[in-house]
Amino acid sequence: MATRRRATTFMQAGALLAALLLAGCEGRTDEDLGPLESPAPIVSEPAEPTPSDTKATEDPGTGDGTPEPGVTATETAAGPPFAADTAPDTAEPTGEGETFLSVTNVRVAEHDRYDRVVFDLDGTGSGKPGWRVEYVNQATDDGSGHAVQVDGDAILRVSLSGTANPMDSGVEEFPGDRIEPDDTESVNEIVYRYWFEGYTTAFLGIDEGKRPFRTFLLENPTRVVVDVQH
Repeated sequence: MATRRRATTFMQAGALLAALLLAGCEGRTDEDLGPLESPAPIVSEPAEPTPSDTKATEDPGTGDGTPEPGVTATETAAGPPFAADTAPDTAEPTGEGETFLSVTNVRVAEHDRYDRVVFDLDGTGSGKPGWRVEYVNQATDDGSGHAVQVDGDAILRVSLSGTANPMDSGVEEFPGDRIEPDDTESVNEIVYRYWFEGYTTAFLGIDEGKRPFRTFLLENPTRVVVDVQH
């Protein structure tokens, strides 16, 4: 009998303990558990840009955003109408004795219906260059009269007036001699013959005989343009 009572007592005590534990759990709230912590956000490192993600903003060539000078006459400024014939084209210079210009570059490119040759000039003074552009039977140097070989069926002589010795203009003269463009239709070759006594001369070798041409001035910067019709 004593053993049964002890077992009963133990069972009652266990039941009481279980009831107390259950009551404690049922009365506990989230506040009792403390603040619920959210998992730490996952921070991903930014990916390194690839060449396809970036776009260069500088113009190629100089590296400082300044485009290199063009090597072809790609400017499309409109000039006067083409002449109906192949007669000489002339213009008088201005600023004589006060303006000293030298040809610094010669450029050529094909355009729709014509080839364009551009003579870039620079120097001192506010005057403008003049010119005489005409077809000649033979190309000869000023002063010496020596013949100049020019590849073409006709020869267009370009004589720029109002130009000066590079020592007076303060700029370096174009150092080129012969220019043989690859993608022109009318102009086969350009032979530059430098400055001599106030004139700068070049010869254009024209394919398939004499073609109409036009000559005009562009400013800021100063350029003399010769267009030869296709």
